Amino acid sequence: MRDPIKVLYVSSEVYPYLPESTISNIGRYLPQGVQERGGEIRLFMPRYGLINERRNQLHEVIRLSGMNLVINDTDHSLIIKVSSISAARMQVYFIDNEEYFSRKFIYGDPETEPFFKDNDERALFFAKGVLETVKRLRWKPDIIHIQGWFSHFLPLFIEKMYSNDPLFSHSKIILSLYNEMLDSKLSSDVASKIVYPAIKSKELTLLSDPTLLNLAKLAIKHSHAVIVGEDQLNSELSKLVEESSIPSLGYIDTHQEESNYIEEYHKFYQQIITE
Repeated sequence: MRDPIKVLYVSSEVYPYLPESTISNIGRYLPQGVQERGGEIRLFMPRYGLINERRNQLHEVIRLSGMNLVINDTDHSLIIKVSSISAARMQVYFIDNEEYFSRKFIYGDPETEPFFKDNDERALFFAKGVLETVKRLRWKPDIIHIQGWFSHFLPLFIEKMYSNDPLFSHSKIILSLYNEMLDSKLSSDVASKIVYPAIKSKELTLLSDPTLLNLAKLAIKHSHAVIVGEDQLNSELSKLVEESSIPSLGYIDTHQEESNYIEEYHKFYQQIITE
């Protein structure tokens, strides 16, 4: 008998911690659906400052916290918090840091700074924080399903920095793609902040123009499969997926009541593991 599929979900947004959207609803209901089909899941998201910790009953996991992550040559303390969605019998892990995630906005302050200047560092911290926490959990995922631009550094890190780690060496990375904030730009020196022996500068040429569109392209290049999350996905992203010849699952309207997207996604996981 085959072991239960293990899926690591890394989502930039999860309902009910953030308002309902396509990403936050999939982030909430897809893991539950896979768990109900016998899968084993872990779910991570950022602990944005607008998330009410008391109402959502977040609490720090001391045994997982306390690590320092180096971002732009500076140590930043990693804090791990957890909450439970009782109706789904599902835990959610939150990546937290006082400097990066205490502000009461997600990606920017509409009145003063629509797109935070340090969003690159926040996303880098999030990616590192997820992977280091999974290592501490000693949990080996079959599938790593990533959705939301804030998680788009993970495919690069997994392939280049963690591919020899026994926990991740056989993991398949599946990337859900959306037309979210594609024109927004990260810091112009973001590539210099990704300084690891395993990552060569030539592999970061896309980030010479650090738009979220180019970050999505970088994520595609380091993923094993793609799920199209938009009915009319950006043409450049669609073209890159087609040219890369990696397996892809076409758009499924998750808003339709009769939509069986969870079953289709689950079948796609099985297909990718088999391949």
